[in-house]
Amino acid sequence: MPEYTNPNQTGGGQDSRLFTVMILVMFAAIFGYQWWQLKHTPPPEPQHATPAAQSQSASSAAATQGAPTGPATVAEVKATGESTTVVENELYRITFSNHGAQVTSWVLKKYKDGEGHPLDLVHDEAAKIYGYPMSLYTYDATLTQAISQALYVPSATGTLQAPATLSFEYAAGNVTVKKTFSFGADYVVHADTLVTRGGSPVRALLSWPMGLGDMEGTSSFASSQIDTAYKNNDDHVAFKKVTGGATLNGPFDYAGTSDQYFAAIFMPDQPTDATVVTFHDMVDAAQFTKGSRLRQFVTNDKPAKLPMLGAAVGSLSGHNEERVFVGPKAMTVLASVTTATGTSLKSVLDFGFFGPIGKYLFVALHFVQEHVVSNWGWAIILFTLFINIVLLPLRIQSMRSALKMQRIQPELDKIKAKYKNPGPTDPKAAEMNAEIMDYQKSQGVSMFGGCIPSLIQLPLLFAFFTMMTRVVELRQAHWYWLHDLSAADPYHILPIFMVLTSFLVQFYTPSPGVDPQQQRMMAFMMPAFSGWMTWNYASGLALYWNTGNLVMILMQLGINYSSLGKEMKKLAADRAARKSAGPKVIQGKR
Repeated sequence: MPEYTNPNQTGGGQDSRLFTVMILVMFAAIFGYQWWQLKHTPPPEPQHATPAAQSQSASSAAATQGAPTGPATVAEVKATGESTTVVENELYRITFSNHGAQVTSWVLKKYKDGEGHPLDLVHDEAAKIYGYPMSLYTYDATLTQAISQALYVPSATGTLQAPATLSFEYAAGNVTVKKTFSFGADYVVHADTLVTRGGSPVRALLSWPMGLGDMEGTSSFASSQIDTAYKNNDDHVAFKKVTGGATLNGPFDYAGTSDQYFAAIFMPDQPTDATVVTFHDMVDAAQFTKGSRLRQFVTNDKPAKLPMLGAAVGSLSGHNEERVFVGPKAMTVLASVTTATGTSLKSVLDFGFFGPIGKYLFVALHFVQEHVVSNWGWAIILFTLFINIVLLPLRIQSMRSALKMQRIQPELDKIKAKYKNPGPTDPKAAEMNAEIMDYQKSQGVSMFGGCIPSLIQLPLLFAFFTMMTRVVELRQAHWYWLHDLSAADPYHILPIFMVLTSFLVQFYTPSPGVDPQQQRMMAFMMPAFSGWMTWNYASGLALYWNTGNLVMILMQLGINYSSLGKEMKKLAADRAARKSAGPKVIQGKR
């Protein structure tokens, strides 16, 4: 929202100090929030640990599974060559390879990548190194490698239309593997997998080991996290805090990995028996070819280290039965998917520190977009107008409070003169402030009356600030020259306009109780700050902020020409005249 300051507060030195405190609180909130973000997403540190390497480090755990490695053999089941099977519905197109019985492509039909192609959530470049989705992770590196490279016998090849079932089988030596996948009309796939060795189940977890394919900017990598939940307790662990190869024991309603807009989430059929292994690998962008999407992160021959998170989820028993959600973190979509205990996936969408406010802001914005105007840009504009209309009575009340303060200002000046304007450390300052507050109370004046709109609007601004880059609905949403409201304005038109509208807000809003030097500082500092805030941030925020500024300017002009505004102007002029008529002090020469 546009209103940062308490522009209508009056009351001389004491109110100037109050104004200064408000500004300091505002900046403390902004930088405190940035510190909170950095704490949860600090700069990455190199970690090169592939799932195979993680398996090796934990290979000793195989002994604890009680899985025999005896010489018992089984009838061999192998394919003679590679084949693919495509399963699709209206939402996705999934390509399975019998090489490892894993997924090589998971296309979401309703979403596009940065180049306008259908979005593939399999990050093929990383998957070639770290593993493909629906591969199996065991605590034995040799076994993991063997079953990931084996040629399975599929139950079908070609193209299947959901609802459908697809299974893969493999057997060699004393090892058998069977994977069965069931597909419906939504984003959820049911998986049933079992690995045996010597006739006994092996703890083999179904995995998504290599991040998501929509990662095309640094913010996508920085927002990578591991999501877990059981009943009403959800946890979102930022990439820096994820330990590669760590085992987390349940219960879990769901567990998986996500980034800004998409997620791969596993939902065990038996939450109390669930276990999770987390993957954390640092991708060196320089290792990829020049045509690779990851090469964009190589600048001046200095490649970035990019985090790739993954997760493997399965049962302690070794027989995994779970559902897998792979899709957008859209609020309505997540709400429609329920876990085995009946809770939904809504908590996968994390709105951050101002979560409760951001969530309901988006619910209201989505209502406008769905029932009033279909374009998200216009929905932001109408929503901002609505918020300002709702807050108009508070703004008028703030003006009235400021007017009351101006009316008693002469008496307040007398009190200050009686105490000879003591400094803040002077013991008399406390006595003076107490007398001022007593007098204000007797006159029905609250020194905080003019702060209410700012106190309400600042949390709204910060919540909107966070929400703009968390909701997939605004990803690639168009509005005139803006092709993505969740990305920065490519021509910086809105940030430049932001500087102008912020200056006009300061110019037209009377601040008679604020020190002139502070007024001049804020008249230039706040516009520069708002322009800087929106320069490289989501253009939807700049659209929201500019709209609020324009509405505020029009409202303030109306108030300035009302009887309320005219009286405030007259009282301010009278006070200025009294000050200018006071005795002048001439400094003598030494």
